[in-house]
Amino acid sequence: MSADRKMMRVLKGEAVFPPPLWMMRQAGRYLPEYRNSRKQAGSFLDLCYNPDRAVEVTLQPIERFGFDASILFSDILVVPHALGRDLRFEEGRGPLMTPITAAEIEALDTQTFHVNLEPVYETVRRLRRQLPDETTLIGFCGAPWTVATYMIAGHGTPDQAPARLFAYRESEAFRKLLAVLADQSAAYLIRQIEAGADTVQIFDSWSGVLDEASFEAFCVEPVARIVRKVHEVYPDVPVIGFPKGAGANYTSYRHKTGVTGLGLDWSVPLSQAIELQKDGAVQGNLDPLRLVAGGKALSEGVSAILNAMKDGPFIFNLGHGIVPETPIAHVEAMVRQVRGETGR
Repeated sequence: MSADRKMMRVLKGEAVFPPPLWMMRQAGRYLPEYRNSRKQAGSFLDLCYNPDRAVEVTLQPIERFGFDASILFSDILVVPHALGRDLRFEEGRGPLMTPITAAEIEALDTQTFHVNLEPVYETVRRLRRQLPDETTLIGFCGAPWTVATYMIAGHGTPDQAPARLFAYRESEAFRKLLAVLADQSAAYLIRQIEAGADTVQIFDSWSGVLDEASFEAFCVEPVARIVRKVHEVYPDVPVIGFPKGAGANYTSYRHKTGVTGLGLDWSVPLSQAIELQKDGAVQGNLDPLRLVAGGKALSEGVSAILNAMKDGPFIFNLGHGIVPETPIAHVEAMVRQVRGETGR
């Protein structure tokens, strides 16, 4: 691996300034070239499972902005899809699935899991060959809790009440579901690393809706299981955890899961971020709407983060994914500011 991959240096604990920079959902609808690729691909899943298309859209933000890291273009729900659950995406509604029942959890098909995901692994292999040598390649999966919420409700909900109720009423079945998802997600990440990913990120987009005991059982324990299994095979590969909305639980999440890097959402105070940075690399946490607004709101947000985090291991990112209405000029302005106007 090239010694020039800045993000990997940070994940190993080095303070690098200007910090490495990438954005969650950086390959997405704010880019006209992505919208064109998406239209040509047909369905969203066709885009995810077609290595030619998936490589194309993954590379688009790298070619345009020169980010320090590239994240595989896919979706967190390819894991339940590969386990035999139905999945479709509808414009304006997002992912839709048939809600899983307690009895159906035992019937999840792990036998053809990797066969079903082979197009994703091929995408990773091609990306590592085509990316600039200095660009870190990030693989990823959804955390078991977040993936389970979609499997149980069949769609996204504001507070994941269906999954919370299922967990309370069908506790044994729910723990079985989390265990299956953790084991298969770990195997999925290991295959991505084999294919060329330098690091992997676990997205727990709905960790913030849980009470303390549920956070420990549904978020911390399954992610710790994934990290342990990945590090049994690849002890030196960093794992980034992103428990969005974890708030006061961020510190215990890092210590108990064993993640190498910690992704912070935009609600995390910079004073807390500085404390978290003392235990290792942190990543974040610009409010995506500052990027939409641009101007003073953007420049002040970027400056505050850079000034606060400059003395420790830090990766600049948004506090969640970039939103489709973000002007490209604002992304360009952010990149210039983070890099101190020096470009690349």
